[in-house]
Amino acid sequence: MSSVLYDVPGPKARRVSLIGSIIGVIVIGGLLVLAVMTLAQQGIFDPKRWAVFQLPEVWALIAAGIGATLAAAAVAAVIAFPLGLLLCLMRISDNAWVRVPTRIVLEFLRGMPVVLMMLFVLLVFATSSFVAVVAGLVLYNSAIFAEIIRAGVQSLPKGQREAGLAIGLTSFQSRLTIELPQAIRRMLPSLVAQLVVLLKDTSLGYIVAYGELLRAVQVMADFLGPQYLFPVFFVAAAIYIAIDLAVSRLAIWLERRGSKRAAGGVAHVPVAGIPAAK
Repeated sequence: MSSVLYDVPGPKARRVSLIGSIIGVIVIGGLLVLAVMTLAQQGIFDPKRWAVFQLPEVWALIAAGIGATLAAAAVAAVIAFPLGLLLCLMRISDNAWVRVPTRIVLEFLRGMPVVLMMLFVLLVFATSSFVAVVAGLVLYNSAIFAEIIRAGVQSLPKGQREAGLAIGLTSFQSRLTIELPQAIRRMLPSLVAQLVVLLKDTSLGYIVAYGELLRAVQVMADFLGPQYLFPVFFVAAAIYIAIDLAVSRLAIWLERRGSKRAAGGVAHVPVAGIPAAK
């Protein structure tokens, strides 16, 4: 039995793979032990350095940073995804006068650093730091969403579009009702991964003085002193990881729920006068 790309590994290959895995685990474990020992020698695990998290003021500042991070990410995602859909439709339009300029705009937005767009909006339009952060995230991520969805549309069998046109749908109707729903479901993992990137990119708001989590942690570390630098940044990293995992699990749940609905919603449609099965 073999797969398309390679043969099923035999006993020798499995043994080599097992040995390599064991060596890799040992090496990674050794590096972790070395890192822990190094941190311990520097007094990082001194309880006095972590006692600062018993103060309610510290958690109030962290909570404010989390709220600002989630607010910017949520508003940017709500705006960027529909805008990405629109840009995708324009990018795959049959009209060259629409398709070519859209492609140029998308390439420009994808090539621009997010922080530079935030600074541009802040300095040129004299907006608040929140608006600058959201605008930068929307401009960049809408372009990425558009390209992800376009890749999903292009990965569909051509028969999907041909069938839509054959039953009398216009090109736009076929894109909107047949191709885009399938493309979004197919590219959902990539879309979720980009949402996680969007969430983490809110940390760039530190450059424009937006009070997100990273800036809140930096202010707290500056106020408490350098000896608390590692603990506060460690907690911030743990919070970012927890939020990203929550977003990923939510997306997996939505994907499974959508798959169940799609599987349970299949209907038998009469074709060429043949009655539907009951």
